[in-house]
Amino acid sequence: MRHFILVSALSGAVVLSGCGHEKTREEADRAIQDVISSDESSLNEIMQSVADPNEAISYFKTALIEQPDRIDMQRGLARSLVRGKRHTEAASTWKQVVNHPESTSDDMVDYADALIRAGDWDLAEKVLDDVPPTFETYKRYRLEAMIADANKEWKKADSFYETAVGLTTRPSSVLNNWGYSKLTRGDYKEAERLFVEAITYDKSLFTAKNNLILARGAQRKYQMPVIDVSQIEKAQLLYTLALSAIKQGDVAIGQGLLEEAIDTHPQHFEEAARSLRALESNVTN
Repeated sequence: MRHFILVSALSGAVVLSGCGHEKTREEADRAIQDVISSDESSLNEIMQSVADPNEAISYFKTALIEQPDRIDMQRGLARSLVRGKRHTEAASTWKQVVNHPESTSDDMVDYADALIRAGDWDLAEKVLDDVPPTFETYKRYRLEAMIADANKEWKKADSFYETAVGLTTRPSSVLNNWGYSKLTRGDYKEAERLFVEAITYDKSLFTAKNNLILARGAQRKYQMPVIDVSQIEKAQLLYTLALSAIKQGDVAIGQGLLEEAIDTHPQHFEEAARSLRALESNVTN
């Protein structure tokens, strides 16, 4: 409907000002198509980025019924399915995209990403192997690092993580992933350093803050680090630290941290209170 209004308005202008002038009409027709194309492109961007994922999925599926070979609509559907966490469908749709004659290396990387989300790590690795080695992007190396991690190929993982960090101005998430990799390997000191670095790039990244506490707890560092946290976040991190202390046998310290977490939280902190009651019951028994 919006396109019809635009076309009607512009066509009216042609009738008024260019009647009988074929050149003017051709120029106006081109202008109309430019407006329609620009309008559609803007709508596609909105659907892929900020629209409700289910609404976007319906939009692109409808568009593909009318024009099934349009790769931009196929990409839009695939990205919307990822946003909607329909990962199996997303992987299937990205496969159609990469089989399109106009597909790019970016599409192959997005296909690999969808496969990882769907749990098909082996196929994702094969897809990335087919991406030309000269195609160097942050997302490609982040995925390569994740796959190397899954395969426990630590040297390759470290190399890929380092490359990915150098290819983005917002490396917080990949630094967090790298830190978690170090954490699972037992390299707690290096993990701590990477989590701190991730937080310096994104102070809102609570996952990195929680992982930092886990890395410190594993080293029996039971003091809260100097990081920017809200009151609720501090209570939650104290709770994580308490559980880490208890797990390592430092029960008295863990009990004190649970009490501090409960006192810090601005509302009732049920998880911490329940853990404290269970701990006190065990100590009494």
